[in-house]
Amino acid sequence: MTPPRRIAIAIATLTLAGLTTACGAIGTAVDCNKVASEVTTILNGVTTAMASAATDPSAIEKASSEAAGKVKTLAADYDGELRSALDDMAAGLEGLKADASNPTALMEAATNLQSSATKIQSACS
Repeated sequence: MTPPRRIAIAIATLTLAGLTTACGAIGTAVDCNKVASEVTTILNGVTTAMASAATDPSAIEKASSEAAGKVKTLAADYDGELRSALDDMAAGLEGLKADASNPTALMEAATNLQSSATKIQSACS
C-alpha cells in the first residue's frame, strides 16, 4: 500500500469515526442523523474506492472528487453551520490528491476533513 493511499484511507476512517458519534445523542435533530448517515455512506464509498485503487493515484482523486460532488449536493439541502461544515468537507475531499511535488497536500486535506467532521458534530449538538 502506497503512503498517499494509506494516508487517504486513514483520513476517511477518522472522519467516519467522528461522524458515527456526531448525531447519536438523544434529542438531536432528525436532519443530523440523516446527514451523518448520508456522509458515512459517501465516505464508505471513497474508502472502498481507495482500497481498490492500489497504486493508481488518479483513481483516488476520481473517487474523492465524486464524493466531494455528492457532499456538495447534500450541503445544498441545508443552511447555517451544517451547510458550512458540509462545504468544508467537500473542499477537504477535493484536496485528496496524491501529488509527489506537494506531499503535504494530503495532510492538509486530512486536517480539513477532520475539522469539517468536528464542525458537523458541533452543528448537530
